Amino acid sequence: MDLHQKITELKKQKNAVILAHYYQVPEIQEVADYVGDSLGLSQKAAETDAEMIVFAGVHFMAETAKILNPDKKVLLPDLMAGCSLADSCPPDAFSTLVEAHPDHVVITYVNCSAEVKALSDIICTSSNAEKIVNSVPKDVPIIFAPDKNLGKYIQKKTGRKMLLWDGACIVHEAFSMDKLLKLYKEHPGSKIIAHPESESHILETATYIGSTAGMIDYVKKHPAEKFIVATEAGILHKMQQEVPQAVLIPAPAEEDNTCACSECAFMKMNTLQKLYDCLLHETPQIEVSEEIRKKAILPIERMLELSK
Repeated sequence: MDLHQKITELKKQKNAVILAHYYQVPEIQEVADYVGDSLGLSQKAAETDAEMIVFAGVHFMAETAKILNPDKKVLLPDLMAGCSLADSCPPDAFSTLVEAHPDHVVITYVNCSAEVKALSDIICTSSNAEKIVNSVPKDVPIIFAPDKNLGKYIQKKTGRKMLLWDGACIVHEAFSMDKLLKLYKEHPGSKIIAHPESESHILETATYIGSTAGMIDYVKKHPAEKFIVATEAGILHKMQQEVPQAVLIPAPAEEDNTCACSECAFMKMNTLQKLYDCLLHETPQIEVSEEIRKKAILPIERMLELSK
């Protein structure tokens, strides 16, 4: 049997579910039970009845699944698969900010550590951030962390002034404006679609701004058109599957690399072999202390309730 078949067999034997983010390599997406964005993955993790969750994504995603499923084994193919955005918000420094503003509601983007979630009032994703912010009474001040670009975008959408943490995703800040405009000239009539973690000047060029799931839905509504896609290039696999007739072009990164697009090195640390090995040996496991878990689950549950 090839690795795909072996993983499928093991999954059945162990009553395991494989959750994968859109940014994973295509071969992992193909073997997953569910492929989605952060909100969809959180919802699937909350409702699964499998005994074991294999999370093909990055560390904070697997942590979220463990927070929601303390009695289940949660595995991550590579423990080193971290997140530059999560790393930009150390819990100690964030705690100092929160303590200095006790009157603020703390909304944190899901791309953060369990410790930062435990300091939060509500979690959000790029899919529901606007709805979450609008759920807070207008006279209540808000701390929004850790992504300043998403925060600025939501401020513009809602008209709410928020205290923003100065964090960012290196993947979404890697897009080159000059190269993007040059590419647009080479493909007249194309539509630029962008993730709100991108910088403001990139978002200003976009016809559509939204989460990874939102971007796919937008392309599905315009199947015969041409799109320049400003997010991590892994999304193109599922997007092309969903809309085979669409022309999809990855937005160019500032630095030249193998695909001339922006890729998350952390997401790409997971491989099909590592996925098989972790399912076979049931390691590495994700652990979250009960003290942190009890605090972190409350803002996650608030998000899931508001997202129904």
